[in-house]
Amino acid sequence: MSKVQALPGAFPLHEDRNFISESEWVIFKLLCKPVNSFGDEHAEELSIATGNQVSIKRCDELIRTVRISRLAGLGSWISRWFAEAGFSDNDVCNLDANAIIEGVNRKAGYPICNEATERALHKLQLEWKGAAIENTTSKEDQS
Repeated sequence: MSKVQALPGAFPLHEDRNFISESEWVIFKLLCKPVNSFGDEHAEELSIATGNQVSIKRCDELIRTVRISRLAGLGSWISRWFAEAGFSDNDVCNLDANAIIEGVNRKAGYPICNEATERALHKLQLEWKGAAIENTTSKEDQS
């Protein structure tokens, strides 16, 4: 669990909200594909499985949303915004927080994220990098 939940004045990074339409939900439910499993899919294959009712582009966006939301401290609401702005989970971990926030605000057409959100995202990135270093160190210790 991340220590950076909701800083005052920041977009609630941890908040979950539904990010698929009702018609998409019905299609995936009929296919027995739970939304949280999308992160393990490939966009083209997922689109084909829907009979091309959900485009490859949209499937890619859904997959990226799920993958981003798997990062500690991020919920599906901000993950959807990151994915719609064209970012991947790798981008969210490694790109400058300011560039990500600017991309989201540009995509939205208005500033939904502010400097407090940028600082909160940056703190999360530091946590993720710290966790990655700890995982690498503990694997080396086991060798």
